[in-house]
Formats: sequence, structure tokens, C-alpha cells
Amino acid sequence: MSTTDNGAPTTWLSQDAYDRLQAELNELIANRPAIAAEINARREEGDLRENGGYHAAREEQGKQEGRIRYLQEFLRTAHVGEAPKADKVVPGTVVTIYFDDDPDDTETFLLGSREIAATTDVTVYSPESALGKAILGARTGQTVTYTAPSGADIKVTVVKFEPFGG
Repeated sequence: MSTTDNGAPTTWLSQDAYDRLQAELNELIANRPAIAAEINARREEGDLRENGGYHAAREEQGKQEGRIRYLQEFLRTAHVGEAPKADKVVPGTVVTIYFDDDPDDTETFLLGSREIAATTDVTVYSPESALGKAILGARTGQTVTYTAPSGADIKVTVVKFEPFGG
């Protein structure tokens, strides 16, 4: 599995996904003055202990600042372009599996970040999910077991995988 210098998994983004996230970041940063003005306007309404508008504006500011910090770090560490070819399942690969209790029922998904989900029709599973952790490092034909949130042990077999191209 590829990692960044700080040990975090590498996230591969298509140029379109990177551009979309960068545009969101730019919009959030551009919106900072409007949020600050809203907070100031609400502050001038009087007693802050009973000023719901003021507290709502501060909460919104906190959410936006958190998202700004997240996107800045995410985009700083992301690799733009096609994910490298690998001989095992790694983040940035599109994986096809079948559940061992029904080999005719296959499922195809991208093992990657939720940030990619809005840029593709393929379902995205996190490498940190139970299934994602189980198939990391698996090879074609390999069967792995993971524990579902319900507590059931589920066996899946990797049918194929390939770098994400979207």
C-alpha cells in the first residue's frame, strides 16, 4: 500500500475530482468574510447568551473552518492522475468480488476516499471499512473474511481489480 510521508494512505484523485474539491475549497475560503459579517451582525443584536442566530452563525463558521482544514490537508497529500498498477488490491483500485455464499452475485466498487464518490458512478468503499481492511493486499482469486457490522463473518473472493481511471 502506498503511503504519504506521514504514514497516511495515499489517495489517488482524477484531475476532475481534484478540480472539484479545489473549487469547493476556494468557495469556502471566499465565503469567510460573509460568515464573519453574519457573526458581527448577530453579535450587535444584544445578549449573546440568548442569541440563537449568533450561536448558529458561529457553529456554521466552525463547520466551514473544519472542512477548509480537511480539504487543504487532503488536497496537499493527494496524488493527481491515474493510480499505479499494482499486483494486489490497494487504495485507488476498482475491485470486483463475489460473496462466497453466492458466487454468481458479484459486486464492483472503488476502494478509496469518500471524496471521490461524487465524481464517479462506481460505489466507493473506504480502505478503513471492514471490507476495505479485509481486501487490502489481496490478490485475484484470494478469499478473505471480514466481520460485518451485524457481527456476521462474511467471506468474499477477489475476482479482479484494476486501477481507477475516473
